[in-house]
Amino acid sequence: MSVVSAIRDTVPISLFNKGQAGKIFEQTRQTGAKVVMKNNAAQAVIISPEEYLRLIDEANDALLEAEALRRMVNFSEEHLRSEQEFLSEFAITESDLADIDSIEIE
Repeated sequence: MSVVSAIRDTVPISLFNKGQAGKIFEQTRQTGAKVVMKNNAAQAVIISPEEYLRLIDEANDALLEAEALRRMVNFSEEHLRSEQEFLSEFAITESDLADIDSIEIE
């Protein structure tokens, strides 16, 4: 982050008190984020809802990847079960499966 972008992407909290919140939110939509400063210290970060959702999705993807890697490291063929063993363990019948229209896996 350059000094210029750091200055451009910060906003003093006093601007909110002066009724400029709408302008700040519009700038946030254009630049992606604003750091709210109070007494020369960062107090909060404002981001658009789209950026927030993107960050949440990215964090969730990272957690899922970490879990998948953990499972792969601990994988052992001796823990595998056949389909019949699985169905029996969870008391799932063929008619239970027939009632399912379709399964979508991401």
